Amino acid sequence: MIPLIIYGKNVIREAVFAGRRFYKLYLDEKLNDHRFIQFLDDKKVKYQFTTKNELNQLSKNQLHQGMVADVEDYQTYELKDVLDKDIKQYFIILDGIEDPHNLGAMIRTAEAVQIDGIIMSKKGAVPLTATVAKVSSGAIEHVKIILVSNINQAMLEMKKHGVWVIGTDGQTDQTYDDMPKDVSLAVVMGNEGEGMRPLVKQNCDMLVKIPMYGKINSLNVSVAAALMMYKMKS
Repeated sequence: MIPLIIYGKNVIREAVFAGRRFYKLYLDEKLNDHRFIQFLDDKKVKYQFTTKNELNQLSKNQLHQGMVADVEDYQTYELKDVLDKDIKQYFIILDGIEDPHNLGAMIRTAEAVQIDGIIMSKKGAVPLTATVAKVSSGAIEHVKIILVSNINQAMLEMKKHGVWVIGTDGQTDQTYDDMPKDVSLAVVMGNEGEGMRPLVKQNCDMLVKIPMYGKINSLNVSVAAALMMYKMKS
């Protein structure tokens, strides 16, 4: 696996807890968070002090909170290794999500709700970057990211394992209250601008919408995903 630059206290703390391999950990020479430094010492994580200017360069001027690390890249999974017919499972399928902030926010919610995995295409999707990790507040360490070659083929494979695939569409009459309760579920979230691709929508078992009561008729995709995740596990 190739190295990855990450930054921020929560991200680095969760990476330590997860046992991620650290190649280098840089701390601001003026860092006065003695509790966090003690945490690193207790976990036997080696670090070195450097200037804030160097941390800014390493993080490309992102909000690093005085700590930047060069770590092992994030692990991803194969769909066949995650699907299990014998238990009820819950997934989010991302059809062309492009914004790393949206992906990070969805990963954070997925960890809070305990979703079994987030399914993404190997091509045309936002990669697992430092920004995704930072926005996820370290939740990326605890959520299975499943990369597939083809979203439609993955949906068909999930159906063979008894997973109901639910698409989100503001034009349908059914709402998220109509989702089946006693089966495994996978909810598809489409691209920020274009929504789900036509064939992806066609391959869904059903389409539902999130009820909207105000004058604005759409939600940010990460907010919509959060509502769908909580709803399908309720």
